[in-house]
Amino acid sequence: MVVPHHPAGARLARHRLADELADVVPPTLLADLIAVLAELVGNAVRHARPLPGGVIRVAWRLRPSAGGALIQLRVTDGGASTGPRIRTPSLDAADGRGLHIVAGLATRWGVERDGMGQRVWAEFDPAPAPRPDLVAAGCPLRSAVAAARVVATSVIDGRRSGGSGPRRAGRASRL
Repeated sequence: MVVPHHPAGARLARHRLADELADVVPPTLLADLIAVLAELVGNAVRHARPLPGGVIRVAWRLRPSAGGALIQLRVTDGGASTGPRIRTPSLDAADGRGLHIVAGLATRWGVERDGMGQRVWAEFDPAPAPRPDLVAAGCPLRSAVAAARVVATSVIDGRRSGGSGPRRAGRASRL
């Protein structure tokens, strides 16, 4: 799918993913997929150039594996002068945790570059390995992941109540 290189692109991608995979994957995995996709599209909007036409390409793929379907999310943009990297934000920073969320929820993630731009991908195994880095109570990564899951769950809940389409003007919030 192609979305605008604009914050609204993340909302469109989240809702489309929720609509297409809601009956295919468990709700907790869907919430993780939505949270990671939102982070990847948001990072593309904030840090990268658009593809020709002012867009970002978003895709997902399910592949059979021994334990169930392996799911890969991909976000392709026009690239930036520096590639995506995990950074260490200060405790009071308003941003800088996006790739921590991606790394915390996905089994693995990475970046591929070519002459047209870059593709950031994240994979989710059906039977993930334990994550000791998310166990410590009060760790910033755990807090960021928990917050991302709350937002993603609200997208799923909105879909169940018939609110999966774009929100109309006059509603209090946009996801």
